[in-house]
Amino acid sequence: STRVGTRTRASRRSRSSSSRADFDLPHFLIGIIPLGSFPQGPPASAQREAHKRETGGFDPGSADRDGEDVYFDVDGNGVATVTLENPPVNALHPDVLRALSQCLQEAHGRDDVRGIVIVGSGKNFCAGFDIGEFAKGTGDVGDSIKGASNILTEVLEEGAKPTVAAVRGIALGGGCEVAIACNARVLSPDARIGLPELQLGIIPGFGGTQRLPRLVGLQAGLEMILTSKPVNAKKAHALGIADAVCERPEDLLAEAKRLALDLASGKVQRVRTLERTDRLEPAEVAQMVFAVAREQTRKRAPHLQHPLLCIDAIEAGVVHGGKAGLAAETQAFADAAKLPAHKALVHVFFAMRGTKKVRGVTDGAGAAGSPPPRKLATVAVLGGGLMGSGIATASLLNGMRVVLKDVSAKFLDAGLARIRKNLESRQKKGKLTEAKVRELTAPPTLVGVIDYDPSVFGRADIVIEAALENVQLKQDIFRDLEKVCRPDCILSSNTSTIDITLIGAKMQRPERIVGAHFFSPAHVMPLLEIVRSHQTPPDIVRDTLAYASVIKKTPVVVGNCTGFAVNRVFFPYTMSAMLLCDAGVDPYVIDQAVQRGFGMPIGPFRLSDLVGADIGLHVGANFVQAFPSRVYTNLRGLIVQLNETKCFGEKSGKGFYQFKQVEGNKKRTKAVKDLASLQPLLDCSRAAAQSELGVPALASAASIPPELIVEMIFYPVVNEACRVLAEGVVDKAADLDIATVMSMGFPPYRGGIVHWGDHVGAMRIATRLQHFASMFPNQSGFFVPCEYLLQCAHAGVKLADGQKFYQPIDAKL
Repeated sequence: STRVGTRTRASRRSRSSSSRADFDLPHFLIGIIPLGSFPQGPPASAQREAHKRETGGFDPGSADRDGEDVYFDVDGNGVATVTLENPPVNALHPDVLRALSQCLQEAHGRDDVRGIVIVGSGKNFCAGFDIGEFAKGTGDVGDSIKGASNILTEVLEEGAKPTVAAVRGIALGGGCEVAIACNARVLSPDARIGLPELQLGIIPGFGGTQRLPRLVGLQAGLEMILTSKPVNAKKAHALGIADAVCERPEDLLAEAKRLALDLASGKVQRVRTLERTDRLEPAEVAQMVFAVAREQTRKRAPHLQHPLLCIDAIEAGVVHGGKAGLAAETQAFADAAKLPAHKALVHVFFAMRGTKKVRGVTDGAGAAGSPPPRKLATVAVLGGGLMGSGIATASLLNGMRVVLKDVSAKFLDAGLARIRKNLESRQKKGKLTEAKVRELTAPPTLVGVIDYDPSVFGRADIVIEAALENVQLKQDIFRDLEKVCRPDCILSSNTSTIDITLIGAKMQRPERIVGAHFFSPAHVMPLLEIVRSHQTPPDIVRDTLAYASVIKKTPVVVGNCTGFAVNRVFFPYTMSAMLLCDAGVDPYVIDQAVQRGFGMPIGPFRLSDLVGADIGLHVGANFVQAFPSRVYTNLRGLIVQLNETKCFGEKSGKGFYQFKQVEGNKKRTKAVKDLASLQPLLDCSRAAAQSELGVPALASAASIPPELIVEMIFYPVVNEACRVLAEGVVDKAADLDIATVMSMGFPPYRGGIVHWGDHVGAMRIATRLQHFASMFPNQSGFFVPCEYLLQCAHAGVKLADGQKFYQPIDAKL
């Protein structure tokens, strides 16, 4: 065996770069192949510095690379094994792509090579293109691999020697495209393969739009690409992506080599996928498939253009042939890369990585003098309601032992039953076995108690209180917890509204308390707000961040204020809707503009029904008390009247909407507009608003454009986000973007509330808010732009960068 090959030395990224498997790989390591050119911007160094500020210090171009990217060995049978080596997931850095091309050309040119097998070093084949290249902003990415799809066609598909991809672990995006450009593929049992590029606002760019439909058929190919869902080895074989699946991972290379020799000898026919048409539907059927795909895409993603560009590229190849399809793909990729959605989704990708980096906690300043990280094996959850049972479920699913405490056996049994129901729901979906459910719901994994047994609570590494929002109750709980828990145990509250220093007022060491605010349902929603006060030691925040990682939540560290970050920023959302409604606008028109016109999952009135009008009234009162000069409140308003009539929304079967059972499904209900029942309440609310509060009746209320509704709903939200930045409630603007995307469902393709505000422009938002203040003179305080927003607008500075020159007198963090 002769080790030969290309040993390129170029800049290797540090392990902190975007190829690092810090998150669930199929979702976050999305393979993208940039073949287009990008708009020119500030110098690369300036963009890197801005990016580091946004993402908490990550610099994808900061370190040197050393060692080999790609090498090959030739065995005695004449099979060259080409290995991609760019740990930890063999991401396709441009240097790796160049080295791969050089290696393959050399192997094709050698007389002693009969066939070629491509493998990835370590546990994975290839996770796709290195997304960190986008963050550099140098403009070199497109040039460095321009025409890469043509190169892969020449050296993988059409080269002198047959090629086989030996796929273990993941082959996503560019990794998948390298594999399907080969003449054959052998997968290990643990392999997953797919093209999830659309999740980053672009399309496959290495020929994936052309080859995948030719392997699996047009309908299956469109489904895989448009849904961005990878498939496992068994499914890949059934679809036609894999030629074989080995029984054991250790057999992979040997099987791939045998297949390469069979291709070389002619025993197995060599296939060039780009030339195949046997799996494509007839022309008439294909036209129908494309028409349906476009119709469904416009319906499901009305604000996104890149999925339609992807469909166009696929169709071009079907109609005009594979080579023409590659050219169309390259152009479509370039067009998609210029869209705002791509920039926004890349921003979200990196911003998610940055939430775990917090100044004064995870940097050198936080580490100095801090105790070593705690071992987090057991969590105690106080309260077995919907929230507490959800927190317990999330912890159990991720390998932690759970102690559930409630005030009585009756409530405890109900909480344990909720946990069991959550787990059984996953069992029905095939995600858990019956045996696993039994294991997770039995001691010692899950233990239920009704008192503060020191022998039980002494084993807890972290406690999460999820009791009712009652200050006295919570104070008593933490006073008692402090007596039975170890001094190093993290004591946290899931409060959504109460000052955590107030909760800890009866403790001997109130600095121990930290907020751990989950969103309901806690085992499903991905965000965890970690609330710290000025007293909270860095090591407690650090280890609560670690707990978030254990249970696979995205954490955002926030300051201790009314509403913390998410609820604080979004309190104007519902209030704006109520004001517009009192001014004469149909509530269902408002919901439609916000949902269909802007892209939120549901509108503000439907959201009220989901949360409950009773909860809305309680939470709203906190903001009325905290920010009396900039709220809109109507004592005879809709929320008040819905509470008086016990019409709380979904939980009562009626609110702004009426909830009717879905035929054939007793567990599901659908929201139905019910203007007839709502009209008397509307009339009363509007009469009080206009006579007592001076709310003007809008002459254009019946024909108000959706764009104006969106502005009046969301510009006050951006304004409040600016106040949150000004007060230092979050460490950086990108954290607020992630918080709004992962809690309220703010459209990720808009990048989060601050990123979207910068896309609109600070000057535009400030000007429009001033206009709205003049439209509603008696409610002008609700709209008046804050100082932070005005300073950014006048200085021409992005809202995300305003913290550089606007320093709060008393930062919340």
